[in-house]
Amino acid sequence: MERANHSVVSEFILLGLSKSQNLQILFFLGFSVVFMGIVLGNLLILVTVTFDARLHTPMYFLLINLSCIDMILASFATPKMIVDFLREHKTISWWGCYSQMFFMHLLGGSEMMLLVAMAIDRYVAICKPLHYMTIMSPRMLTGLLLSSYAVGFMHSSSQMAFMLNLPFCGPNVVDSFFCDLPLVIKLACKDTDTLQLLVIADSGLLSLICFLLLLVSYGIIIFSVRQHAASRSSKAFSTLSAHITVVTLFFAPCVFIYIWPFNRYSVDKILSVFYTIFTPLLNPIIYTLRNQEVKAAIKKIKTLHINLKHIFR
Repeated sequence: MERANHSVVSEFILLGLSKSQNLQILFFLGFSVVFMGIVLGNLLILVTVTFDARLHTPMYFLLINLSCIDMILASFATPKMIVDFLREHKTISWWGCYSQMFFMHLLGGSEMMLLVAMAIDRYVAICKPLHYMTIMSPRMLTGLLLSSYAVGFMHSSSQMAFMLNLPFCGPNVVDSFFCDLPLVIKLACKDTDTLQLLVIADSGLLSLICFLLLLVSYGIIIFSVRQHAASRSSKAFSTLSAHITVVTLFFAPCVFIYIWPFNRYSVDKILSVFYTIFTPLLNPIIYTLRNQEVKAAIKKIKTLHINLKHIFR
């Protein structure tokens, strides 16, 4: 892959979240804590599911993959943003910018499809419980997971294909804390109106298809749950509420970002922060607080840890 012959821009300048020095120090401290929370929260889910045999089920297999994606997704923008709060000149190389955009769309597209896979899992568990383990076999789970990453890769590759031959002659200032495709395309030194529409349509179409699939899936599940006994419905609704909350938190910022242009509403920068940082933090919290099985497994690991400390003293 070679860049366009007429490109003279070798790096981009990121404006970040604020120009105020005091706010940047506050942001540095706050987002450092948030990033630690993302890593520790998602690692907690990975460790809990891995070491508790009772959680070796299709639902938790998909959950730990969601935690992996969230942890990696946050790592492509958050650490640099945190370091940039202490820098006067916030720059990123052309290839560093390209890598950020590629992996953000790869992981974002994969997470959308993984959420659909999780909805399929809940549909089978609630609507066809007697055939659950047969339908959600290791082969089926592997297929769902590979399909999620394949869709994410195709989505990201198609987006980046638009970028490769674009000439960048300046300006090179990106009004955000990371390289986002719509913002970078606008900096190209040629008319990109049609290209911007294609990029937004690409992301918007994937988001819309996944969101509609999720709406239909959860609509059918909720209708089915209402037909079951009250005790079973209560447990199912508790699990569903966690899934629906995660889906809402993930898709709501996407809807706003791809409907309203970045250069007209500063709220889009806030939504970008929420999408790339706070959603990966909230996901493990939601699944932990709303899931009795995970909470019980964490207590079991905590008790084991305390007992081991007493033994080796």
